[in-house]
Amino acid sequence: MSVSILPSDPELTRMHGRAELGFVHVDGADRLAHLYQRAPLRVLFPDPPADEPPQAALVTTSGGLAGGDVLELSVHTGPRARALVVGSAAEKIYRSTGADTVMDVHLTIDAAARLEYLPQETILFDGARLRRTTRIDAAADARVLVGEMLVFGRTAKGERLHTGLLREAWEIRRAGRLVWADALHMDTDLRALLDAAACFDGAVAAASLVLLTDDATDLRDRIRTDHADYAGRFGAGIINGVLVARWLDRDAQSLRAAFGQTWKTLRHQALGLPAHLPRLWDI
Repeated sequence: MSVSILPSDPELTRMHGRAELGFVHVDGADRLAHLYQRAPLRVLFPDPPADEPPQAALVTTSGGLAGGDVLELSVHTGPRARALVVGSAAEKIYRSTGADTVMDVHLTIDAAARLEYLPQETILFDGARLRRTTRIDAAADARVLVGEMLVFGRTAKGERLHTGLLREAWEIRRAGRLVWADALHMDTDLRALLDAAACFDGAVAAASLVLLTDDATDLRDRIRTDHADYAGRFGAGIINGVLVARWLDRDAQSLRAAFGQTWKTLRHQALGLPAHLPRLWDI
């Protein structure tokens, strides 16, 4: 169960959405065992292809999030179970008048289980204030593939992100031990950081991907080679057994394409699944 992180002034909380998902492996099949959902966060269950695990598609029925809104997601994959949780569309974070938008994701993966968590882009409108935390608690032999993408402004409309707040935090525990923690925190004058050569160097989009598996050295080398001609910035390394890959790009679609190709490679090589993305990804 994840811990709520609420804005300091409860009167500013416009919406508090929550979804809980639990998957089990029974009689040789992976099944949904637990579901709780509260608007504006809803879950749909598309029929997966025969060679795919159960799929859960997340939908924010409000069409976007504003200051004071809270979304919480909890996913539990039981022993030997497999599951894919995917975003149905880009998440929009609207301009805030002062309160923060809070997103809290807690993923628990038991022994010999497999989980993919693949949200689509989070688009930060100018003036947005987002605090997002992703916590992963995995068994020693669990395999987990998780990612997040950020777009700095409504780039399709020529908007740039100037002010606001962005806090993107990660915590990964394996067999109860903290193996990786990371936080990006930018406040107020975001434009200066996004333009600075030593920071984002003019990027309009960024992405992070983490993979928990057995020895990932060959996979790290493979995806580095795959990005030899990539026009944006890319890096991949292994920290305490966690493969971490990151992108920066001045073209959001270019980043999305590179991210998606890497996801296909890793899900196939590390999770033994077909090298393709969910159908929702291309809608």
